[in-house]
Amino acid sequence: MDLNITTLAERPHLQGKLWDMKHLWPEFMMYDPVGWGYMGRIVTDFPEYVLVATDGADGPVVARGFSVPFRLAAQGRGELPDTGWDQVLLWAFSDLRAKREPDTVSAIEITVETGALGQGVSHRMLAAMRANAQRLGHTDLVAPVRPNGKHLEARSSLHEYAFRTRESDGLPHDPWLRVHVRAGGTVEKVAPASMTIGGSLEQWRAWTGLPFDTDGPVEVPDALIPVHCDTTAGYAVYVEPNVWVRHRL
Repeated sequence: MDLNITTLAERPHLQGKLWDMKHLWPEFMMYDPVGWGYMGRIVTDFPEYVLVATDGADGPVVARGFSVPFRLAAQGRGELPDTGWDQVLLWAFSDLRAKREPDTVSAIEITVETGALGQGVSHRMLAAMRANAQRLGHTDLVAPVRPNGKHLEARSSLHEYAFRTRESDGLPHDPWLRVHVRAGGTVEKVAPASMTIGGSLEQWRAWTGLPFDTDGPVEVPDALIPVHCDTTAGYAVYVEPNVWVRHRL
């Protein structure tokens, strides 16, 4: 594959095609209210922080990478938030509105078109995101990482999983965390409430095809931890943990 990675600011005509990619994100992940409110604004407000990859200069879009600048040193902050992905999006757009000078970039998403999986595209997109943040004058890229193997053991603790390593080389057990560490990142901490997705039982049935007819934890395909179901109240809620990784540039 002849991968051509640029910013969206350089190729704004590709904005619409970013959303047409076939991907493997589970349906319920589309309903995080913070993401619902802000993801579409990243391409218009931060196009220089959006990466787009095509197969060849004029070929189809095969990957996208979203990141946002924010001020970690702003009053009341200073540390990477326990509310992870949701919080950093809120900070980025609050800082934009208040015209605060950013001092950090956060990765938001790297998505590879299903037909391009298994060809090392995600590795190259992460390298390009690091290089782009550095080009824009930043010295830190952080990432609320969604470990892509955690859903296979939904009831295990992410606090243990995040720091689990392989005996052979000491690298993370999780494949996506391993990509980040190989690229120069350091696993820092768990964000226990990185995304919060609530909905009625009817909504969760539509999103997952599961009955959601018993109280307590429900294991949902591709969820990192079980979803909490309350049949009396008629709702279910998923609080996704992520892992903060820091890249010094």
